[in-house]
Amino acid sequence: MSTAVVLPALGESVTEGTVTRWLKQVGDTVQADEGLLEISTDKVDTEIPSPVSGVIEEILVAEDETVEVGALLARIGDGSGAAPGGDAPAEEAPAEHQQAPAEQAQSTAAPAENEVEAAQQQAQSDSPAPAASSDATDVVLPELGESVTEGTVTRWLKQVGDDVAVDEALLEISTDKVDTEIPSPVAGTLQEILAGEDETVEVGAVLARIGSGAPAAQAPAQEAPAQEAPAQEAPAQQAPAQEAPAQQAPAQEAPAQQAPAQQAPAQQAPAQEAPAQQAPAQQAPADSDSDSLYVTPLVRRLASQQGIDLSTVTGTGVGGRIRKEDVLKAAESKSQAPAAEAAAPAAPALEVSPLRGTTQKMSRLRKVVAERAVASMQQTAQLTTFVEVDVTKLAAFRNAKKDEFNQKTGAKLSFLPFFTLAAAEALQAFPIINSTVDGDSIVYPASENISIAVDTERGLLTPVVRDAGTKNLAQLAQEIADLAARTRDNKLKPDELAGGTFTVTNTGSRGALFDTPLVFLPQSAILGTGVVFKRPGVVTVDGVDAIAVRSYVYLAISYDHRTIDGADAARFLGAIKSRLESAEFAANLGI
Repeated sequence: MSTAVVLPALGESVTEGTVTRWLKQVGDTVQADEGLLEISTDKVDTEIPSPVSGVIEEILVAEDETVEVGALLARIGDGSGAAPGGDAPAEEAPAEHQQAPAEQAQSTAAPAENEVEAAQQQAQSDSPAPAASSDATDVVLPELGESVTEGTVTRWLKQVGDDVAVDEALLEISTDKVDTEIPSPVAGTLQEILAGEDETVEVGAVLARIGSGAPAAQAPAQEAPAQEAPAQEAPAQQAPAQEAPAQQAPAQEAPAQQAPAQQAPAQQAPAQEAPAQQAPAQQAPADSDSDSLYVTPLVRRLASQQGIDLSTVTGTGVGGRIRKEDVLKAAESKSQAPAAEAAAPAAPALEVSPLRGTTQKMSRLRKVVAERAVASMQQTAQLTTFVEVDVTKLAAFRNAKKDEFNQKTGAKLSFLPFFTLAAAEALQAFPIINSTVDGDSIVYPASENISIAVDTERGLLTPVVRDAGTKNLAQLAQEIADLAARTRDNKLKPDELAGGTFTVTNTGSRGALFDTPLVFLPQSAILGTGVVFKRPGVVTVDGVDAIAVRSYVYLAISYDHRTIDGADAARFLGAIKSRLESAEFAANLGI
């Protein structure tokens, strides 16, 4: 089985590279992480390492040829497909098997001790154990971002002996930038796990091995009968001396009777069967702790608050895992029960956290957020400006369109896409808000890449909606919902967290009126949106002031005063306020 070598991502804006020199040729043996070739891009010249150990079977890109990121460069295997001469071992194999009967015939005249020794030597020459793992594929820790060099194994989703499909999640990895799942590169059986939970490994390290059969410990016992088949002409008088091992392994008794002359290797079968028989017992705890039964503390606490029995909830997460959305949906269904059952207390009692009175080590993500927050406050001059927006017309427009919008797009029409669209348009008019500081220069990006703050069980993450200024409400709503869901499910790619030029954080989703959000470098500003609420307000009707029930929202922009003045922030918020209060979004729905 060969492993594909592809051109990895070499930077956020790098899309292609030119092969300047191959350091290895077809037929050469390479080790994992050994340099294969040199690549030149418009930003950097670098070597591409081998992802696995093996023999170069094929080179698919010539020197001086330019290829895109993700393109197939070469294939590395066990050498069986490396070159025309590589078929020689396969041609010699029949000759070895043809010699086996002759050797077996000669062994009939030797004492029993010599027979055992000869059979053991022949078993070693046949190498049954490597045969079980020769098609095994190494699962390595891939590159998870340009500056990510290592990751910590947080949880194995599969155990030794489990069957896995291509791209099926094997384990969860935590890095400085993202928590994600590592998929299986091939279909097969998980034969070996080489990195334990809570163990930190470098990019390129081997995490596990996947093959086409049982784990390596089981392979010799299963292959023993296949090696006994050639010895069918041996005298039957040798059978009594070696029947005992066969009696200890009834499952292999039939093949053993066909090959009395080579039953000596079968004596190893009982010793090798013990681990195989213990495997199901060892896997039982892992099976009972499958994704379908795994419930995070947040989900468990939410279910307790909502009075939901988790055993009655069907999970929609990875492997049937119960997510927060599943509990909320179950709670919503419960609230639609008869009025007699719906008379539950409006404010459920708060559950005492199990963390109370304990000391916990900070997660890697929390450490990174802490360091970046302190660095941002120390290196920038931040302040916040607020504005109140009357969104009564916008609320009416949203209520009138949300059902049709959901039917045609499959996404919910919340207020967030409106805020994001208005912010993207204002950023185009006031690019200083979208700028970054580079030494004594101000960089004005050519696009509005808006980071959306997402609250997860692991902490705050900010996936990026790229080119937000070119998208309509339907596109924004669908992309925001997709990014938020994949962020909470650890499905994000590292590049989806990088490249943001401006951030929108919806603190109103938890009922907050407003806050003073923190700007994270290298960005210069962040927009906070509060909860949309109703209260009496003064309106002018036919030139006469009147009091009416209106819908309002507070918008807050925190910004770096080194480059952004208060007037810039006020103009930016004024543009958003005017756009939202006019509520002229019919042409931007995208349905």
